[in-house]
Amino acid sequence: MAAIPLDLLDRIRALERQVRELAGRAHMRPALNQINHGAVRIGEGGSLDVRSPNGAQVLGVGQFGTGRYGVSAAREDGTGVALEIGGNADTSAQMIRLFARGGYQSPIVMDDAHADGYLGRPWIPIPCAPYVDFTSGDEVAVFSGQMLTQHKVLRVNLQLSGPIGTAAEVLMRIGGTQYGPTWTLSSTARTRDVNERIVLPAVDFPYGTDVSVVMWARRTAGAGTCALRVRGIWGLNTINANEAT
Repeated sequence: MAAIPLDLLDRIRALERQVRELAGRAHMRPALNQINHGAVRIGEGGSLDVRSPNGAQVLGVGQFGTGRYGVSAAREDGTGVALEIGGNADTSAQMIRLFARGGYQSPIVMDDAHADGYLGRPWIPIPCAPYVDFTSGDEVAVFSGQMLTQHKVLRVNLQLSGPIGTAAEVLMRIGGTQYGPTWTLSSTARTRDVNERIVLPAVDFPYGTDVSVVMWARRTAGAGTCALRVRGIWGLNTINANEAT
């Protein structure tokens, strides 16, 4: 029998060892907790659902129950959503919303659902001065403020007062143009309370517009002293698509 070189036997044994290692690895399940040099793609209506040990969803990414797509991040104690992009509601228009602790309630921070480019919440107050008396029959500026436009809607809350037999009116001008109605106090009433929404035209007030807000008042009948109390002016979110135009 011819002699077989030892180095050839060593090579055969090394090949057998490598074949066994390859066969073993072929039956091993690959690690699923790490991805290197690649991207993860979830398609065809799929989603990512991450939950805490108590079963509460902490992160949801993908398709919601209604078919819409978005992101939902919650707290592990199950008290509700903390951040949501999009959502189930068909009217959300991919809004970004932040929710306070204590449950899935009204958002504390959000963009406007209908008016693109505007803030929805928080509602921002415009500083107001103390009430002012007036007796002039000519228009006088009884309140003046400065607004950096952030919302599409203003809420005006004021009280106009005067003695019986005296009438008055007040209006709001923004940048020198009247917006909203003229609010009147009749001569048979002592007070007139106003709580009204004023929609700002988007063409005149794009986000960030720096403009003055002035309340003008005058006495229209009688000889008494009238007073205007501007309790507050706030920027608000829209409540329907009509206010977004």
